[in-house]
Amino acid sequence: MPRPETPLLTVDVVIELLDRTGEIVLIERRHEPVGFALPGGFVDVGEAVERAAVREAKEETGLDVTLIDLLGVYSDPARDALGHTVSVVFVGRAHGVPEGGDDAKRAGGCRPESPPTLVFDHARIISDYLTWRRREANSLRGC
Repeated sequence: MPRPETPLLTVDVVIELLDRTGEIVLIERRHEPVGFALPGGFVDVGEAVERAAVREAKEETGLDVTLIDLLGVYSDPARDALGHTVSVVFVGRAHGVPEGGDDAKRAGGCRPESPPTLVFDHARIISDYLTWRRREANSLRGC
């Protein structure tokens, strides 16, 4: 039986900067589509998605990220104009100053409530992250 044709698997990470409270990391992409995005990229064959997320974050921002939660899986066939991808999106945390590397022209901190125009479906992902953050804050108050 022939292998089915499937979407490409990617990961993205909403990285909370522990040294700059309330900021997350965005990169400016070096390749099409150019613009601002969350750090992320393709999962290699034989690689777990969690490992891919940590690797891609390090390659694009220079930060050592600790993943703290799975935000969601984003699979809209129109999410990437270059082709159908499915992204597993994590929330992570890191200390330090992000620096662009690999596919990222530059990287920096940003308030998630007021990001620049983003590529892909990353505006939706950040909106979902803000909802997640509010839920986390409310659940901690109940402790």
